[in-house]
Amino acid sequence: MTNSTTRRALLRGTVATAALATAGVTQAGVAHAERPGGAGPAIGILLYDGYSLLDPTGPAEVLSRLPGANVTMIAERRGPVRTDTGDVAVMAERSIAEVNRLDVLLVPGAGNRGTVGAMENQALLSWIRRIDRHSQWTASVCTGTLVLAAAGLLKGRQATTYWASADYLRSEFDVTYLPQRYVRSGKIITAAGVSAGLDMALYLASLIAGETTAKAIQLAIEYDPHPPFNSGKRSRRRP
Repeated sequence: MTNSTTRRALLRGTVATAALATAGVTQAGVAHAERPGGAGPAIGILLYDGYSLLDPTGPAEVLSRLPGANVTMIAERRGPVRTDTGDVAVMAERSIAEVNRLDVLLVPGAGNRGTVGAMENQALLSWIRRIDRHSQWTASVCTGTLVLAAAGLLKGRQATTYWASADYLRSEFDVTYLPQRYVRSGKIITAAGVSAGLDMALYLASLIAGETTAKAIQLAIEYDPHPPFNSGKRSRRRP
């Protein structure tokens, strides 16, 4: 494969071009995000030690394709932030001290260690509350819902989270748990476990840029899941 035949070039292929043209969306506006300074939404994704890799990167893949969008990874400090497995790190381009306002804030989930650490990190919780005061949308994936709840943003709301955290969410916070892939309560959108972040991000994309653009993004990333096993939902588990 030559340097010019990259994954992004493939996403700009004939089929995607025809589909996007039919949808009335320019491919340049959907296939990749503009660099900082674009006219689209400022989207910040919070990273913290022990997060689950797909929680921030799945939604980033979707939201970065919104026309003019600027997606930034943010953490307490700039630099690499490791996942729950410890094998992978994602680079945080900005520190929370450098970011005062966002159009969209997304908080990922983590394993037990990472989630508890974030829920007890007062600097992170204070920053989340501060950003939420002015954001158009505040979202979470998986146990990121617990972090939003710890920040006091879900009181009296409906929300979803990773299935194994549902009882804790109900018992410890004034939150009504709904076993859905994603739940909107006002400007807050919560997603269930890990992969549900992709569904939530496409829904959020439709709220920001319209259903036509969201559908074009879904086609561009060829998101049409057919898992090899029918075991991805708690109610389907066999004894």
